[in-house]
Amino acid sequence: MTEQLSADDWIKEGLKALARSGFTALKADPLAKAMGVSRGSFYWHFADLGAFHAALLKRWREIAAEQIIADVEAGSDEPLNALLRRSFGARLDLERAVRNWAAFDAAAQGAVRAIDRRRLDYIEALLKQRGLDPAMAQVRSQILYWTFLGFALSGTPVPPARLQALLDELLRMVSA
Repeated sequence: MTEQLSADDWIKEGLKALARSGFTALKADPLAKAMGVSRGSFYWHFADLGAFHAALLKRWREIAAEQIIADVEAGSDEPLNALLRRSFGARLDLERAVRNWAAFDAAAQGAVRAIDRRRLDYIEALLKQRGLDPAMAQVRSQILYWTFLGFALSGTPVPPARLQALLDELLRMVSA
């Protein structure tokens, strides 16, 4: 690699390594080797491994919640339908990897708790927009989110036609 790497390049490579090999792959030497550079480049951008991990978790929160929410809000589809299609249709290797990391690391655990809260609040708001009273929206958002987590953690692919039938049923179940 001839051009100088940015912190963003390291974060992107770190997220790929995390999704592919888990949190134990998040070390300067193997990442530098994969990128064809010395580990000095890593330390040019990050004070230490902890700073790198914090940057990875921050980026994960951005792409796994804020970017999805912004895309759903900008789209022309009904928001809850769009969110479900996007969430259940995505590759969830990174989701599983971060949640596994959280079982061993307090910072990752904090990031997971924060993203869970953000996602739950957003789903609850969408359900309220659909006419559910606040108490029912809270309960049904939790059920929807647990369903998503079970799907994400199972890692089992679902054929598109079956997935659409499941999403249709989920929407029917949570509608007002």
